[in-house]
Amino acid sequence: MAIEQNNPNTGNNTPTTPSSDANLSAAERRRRRRSKPRRDGKGSNAKTNHETLNKKSRSTTDLTAPVSTSGDTSIDTDSAADDAAIAEGGLKAVGNQRIIGFMKIEKPMALLSLLLVIGSIIAIAVNGLNLGLDFTGGVSTDVTYEQPVEQTEVVNALASNGFNDAVVQYLGTRKELLVRLPPQSDSVDGLNTALNAALDLPNNNAEISNVNIIGSQVGNEVYLNSVMALALALTCMLGYVALRFQFKLALGAVVALFHDTIVTVGVFALFGWPFDLTVLAAVLALIGYSLNDTIVVYDRIRENFRRVRGISPRQILDLSLTETLRRTIMTITTVLLVVLAMMFLGGEGLYWFSVALFIGLLAGTYSSVYIASSIPLRMGLSRDDFVVKVKPEFEEEVVTFNDPKMFEQEQS
Repeated sequence: MAIEQNNPNTGNNTPTTPSSDANLSAAERRRRRRSKPRRDGKGSNAKTNHETLNKKSRSTTDLTAPVSTSGDTSIDTDSAADDAAIAEGGLKAVGNQRIIGFMKIEKPMALLSLLLVIGSIIAIAVNGLNLGLDFTGGVSTDVTYEQPVEQTEVVNALASNGFNDAVVQYLGTRKELLVRLPPQSDSVDGLNTALNAALDLPNNNAEISNVNIIGSQVGNEVYLNSVMALALALTCMLGYVALRFQFKLALGAVVALFHDTIVTVGVFALFGWPFDLTVLAAVLALIGYSLNDTIVVYDRIRENFRRVRGISPRQILDLSLTETLRRTIMTITTVLLVVLAMMFLGGEGLYWFSVALFIGLLAGTYSSVYIASSIPLRMGLSRDDFVVKVKPEFEEEVVTFNDPKMFEQEQS
């Protein structure tokens, strides 16, 4: 008893029970709660945070694409997301990527392409091409002046002396020119003398280096070789795309290239613009440019067919075209700036070359979207065309091992 009296604070040494927290103030309870170790790095609000995230994920209208270990992207196709997509125009979004519905106007664009091709063929058949001297033959001569000269001055001087429809181009400097004329009846010597008199300008004499006469037979051979070059280029493109991708895509690419070529040539036939080797070179360059743009789209289509699940092939094409749209806009813009600079600043020698490139670039960009992509879709393009299938000789053989003891038991 004496010990208890000498130690009146013995009751304070007993462990604090949970009920003793009621005697503490509110500030003290908050301080003790904050001093506790945090759970999952989120404190005591981990459950609340988890519920908030679930609510946000359910309320979003985009379809998330979680990455799996196999490299595939799964698309959540629940009814709520589908209804939200239909309410926004029938389009879905993959991750944060909004899909533009390029294929929604596929049929009107296909009809427009068909009308353009038919109109171009009619223009070529009725009007024909205004073939240049490279195809029809004529006279070609190199001229050097003492002082710089303008092309229009030379053309006017030749026209005043009876040499009409002359084509004058610079050869490096403004003193050296290439003059091309239609077929002439004079001999080489008489033609050389007449050209010397016609090309001399006031206070600026001309010196003719050589005179070449190109016959009509040579021009016809050049024309046939040019057509064969176009056909060979289209055939090689067909084989290349068929080997790298699929025949369905290859057929779409070749039809798009044919569309670009025939539309460009048809515009020249419709307006009667001169068609020479420089224009032919522009057409061949267009084939390469248009195919490159188409290959970029095809590569993205193949990647998305293997990566994205749960959406239709039409939406796969829309997604691929949307992802490559920025690249297409930047490419066509930079190339058109160069083409326009050549058209207005390059002189007469590069004018028709630039015009052909300008027309072909517009047609090629359009065809990469609505011809090269829509034709494979109409042919039934699907994910099975891009899945690597195991060959029969590499399939595993199922082997069954019979236990001899089990066989004896069955016999007994």
